[in-house]
Amino acid sequence: MKIALVDVDSHNFPNLVLMKLSAWHKNRGDEVILIRAEKALQEENLIFKYDKIYGACVFSGQEEILQKLESRGVHLGGTGTRYREILPPEIEHIMPDYYLYGITDTAYGFLTRGCPRGCSFCVVGRKEGRKSYKVADVSEWWAGQENIKLIDPNLLACTEHLELLKQLAETGAYIDITQGLDARLLTAKNIELINELKIKNLHFAWDNPRDDSIMSALKNFREKSRIKDRRKLNVYVLVNYWSNREEDLRRIYWLRDNGFDPYVMVFDKINAPKEITKMQRWVNNKRIFSVVKNFEDYDTRIG
Repeated sequence: MKIALVDVDSHNFPNLVLMKLSAWHKNRGDEVILIRAEKALQEENLIFKYDKIYGACVFSGQEEILQKLESRGVHLGGTGTRYREILPPEIEHIMPDYYLYGITDTAYGFLTRGCPRGCSFCVVGRKEGRKSYKVADVSEWWAGQENIKLIDPNLLACTEHLELLKQLAETGAYIDITQGLDARLLTAKNIELINELKIKNLHFAWDNPRDDSIMSALKNFREKSRIKDRRKLNVYVLVNYWSNREEDLRRIYWLRDNGFDPYVMVFDKINAPKEITKMQRWVNNKRIFSVVKNFEDYDTRIG
């Protein structure tokens, strides 16, 4: 069969579901082609060119594109769609086809799913459940690549996270924990294991400006961590949700002053006030952030 995989919105990050679908179909001898959504919409008679067409969408806000794709015979799935289908076990637990995106040096995957926090702005609790649970071993989706990008929503909340950290350490690969680790769940034992990892990037999250326990947890980690380069210690800072300007800047300044690299995440960016998007540009452009120490100075310079 001839299979088309339509990537709606992954951009610089490959779609894991499509890589698994590709691996399964190639194992059956099928021909697989990856198409970006824009190109798929430009093709005439799309449905007649392929035996099956799958489309994956991660983020919301793509309703118009999704409707057009569905009208052309694309079978859609993903968090950004209205469908909640899950992959059958034989596809979910297959080694992803990284060559679909031309990837040779990096492995992507989940070791755990779910999160007990149930944050109102986050889809994970509703989609995957209010408990963190193990879903795979590293060997399921890592085949000796130099780099690993871990996508887990709350690894430290899983009761088996110590075992999983050991598995990551044993790979000898450079580890990028892409989602925010829950600093409130740091312990002497898991900090010790994190110190054994070859860290490329480590991300935490400080979403609630009124949760000062984050400060003490991060400060303790900074003191016990072997990671000295602040550029490897990133902290997501949620803005435009339940915080004001003073609360945003308080977190940003504290993180910078205590050896962390803040990264501003704007909730509902399309409708966010101009000041919020200015703040995001100031913080996330590290060349500017390292020179212009106060947001007020940056805000004044750009009018």
